[in-house]
Amino acid sequence: MKITLNLPDNLSQTETFNQSDWLREIAISLFQQERISLSCASKIAGIEVMNFQKLLADRGICVHYDVEDLEQDVQHLRDRGWL
Repeated sequence: MKITLNLPDNLSQTETFNQSDWLREIAISLFQQERISLSCASKIAGIEVMNFQKLLADRGICVHYDVEDLEQDVQHLRDRGWL
């Protein structure tokens, strides 16, 4: 299996690029290649689903949102007592 990471140009301008940054970039790449769900990608990135969606939107990446993603989001809201 081959996975390609497309890193933003501004990353070359940063002094530090830590493990969290790598996990976030891997999650974005896997999601963009439709290898993992939105929920799974946000977990890998270590951020909330909504923040991950904003990150994708900021980079102009389309959110592939299906029924499974909706069900996971509903469960996520129930787990937090919001539904």
